[in-house]
Amino acid sequence: MSPFTLAAIIIAIALFFDYINGFHDAANSIATIVATRVLTPFQAVMWAAFFNFVAAFTFGTAVASTVGKGFVDIQLVTPYVILAAVVGAIIWDLITWWWALPTSSSHALIGGYAGAALARVGFAHGFRQSFHALTLGAWPLTVTFIFLAPLIGLMVAYALMVLLHWLFRTSSPARMDFYFRRLQLISAAAFSLSHGTNDAQKTMGIITSLLVASGFQKTFQVRLWVILAAHGAIALGTLSGGWRIVHTMGGRLTRLKPRSGFCAETGAAGAVLLATHMGLPVSTTHAIAGAIAGVGSIHRLKAVRWGIAANIVWAWILTIPAAAVISWICFAIIYFFQPNV
Repeated sequence: MSPFTLAAIIIAIALFFDYINGFHDAANSIATIVATRVLTPFQAVMWAAFFNFVAAFTFGTAVASTVGKGFVDIQLVTPYVILAAVVGAIIWDLITWWWALPTSSSHALIGGYAGAALARVGFAHGFRQSFHALTLGAWPLTVTFIFLAPLIGLMVAYALMVLLHWLFRTSSPARMDFYFRRLQLISAAAFSLSHGTNDAQKTMGIITSLLVASGFQKTFQVRLWVILAAHGAIALGTLSGGWRIVHTMGGRLTRLKPRSGFCAETGAAGAVLLATHMGLPVSTTHAIAGAIAGVGSIHRLKAVRWGIAANIVWAWILTIPAAAVISWICFAIIYFFQPNV
């Protein structure tokens, strides 16, 4: 197989992952606005997909550079490493979609990339040398943000709810919801923008790494066609929805009203945009789940179904190692049939 053909196949698979990312994370963008009945599910996915794509022209490519160079020694990466990474991430995303768990596609891709690189170095230089495939780079901050993102989303959403209750203390809940049904369109758009820019950039980073590893680029520079393709794929995935996870995020975790939906989306968007500004790949799933828990706990802690929240947190913790193991196995299978990879 020629390098061009192999690269084209892997790019297609990477864009399919991006589509699955949008499909899997559609719930993050639309769960609150559907749960509050501000928009119908069809209207909500159209709204979210539009802003997922518009994000291509807003926040740069710092996250793409972090994903491409901040976790794995790019000098050791081959096209087959990226193939195994993306396939492993897709498998984990589909498993968690089937279990209706809102896990992080971002961390699945990072884990898959690391697992495939570990396998490649292990088979080439001995398994004791495997961890030479990784760089310290962005690992500490990225792992920290697994916990910080939901906490930031929770605290901002909680603080907004307190502020709104004080500002509208003389208004009835019905009057508040009259205003916030409209304002939630803005907060949902902001969250979809943050989701589009942070999540699509991860696929951009992987595709650009592939182009460098295949010799089609000498430097790590994200091309315009890569940006447009990644955002187009994630927008199409969002259009497909993710109704199993919408049910978990929008209804099972806590009950939402338009005012609480507005606060949750605004808090989560703030957490994701902060990470994007820092060039960090962060999970929109983590941010919105924390924000929903924050608005749910404003009246009483029992308003949040903490048992479901605990299951979600466990899925977050397991995502990077689970995706790494799956991608390691994928690379081992490739190596079995083609040792010179």
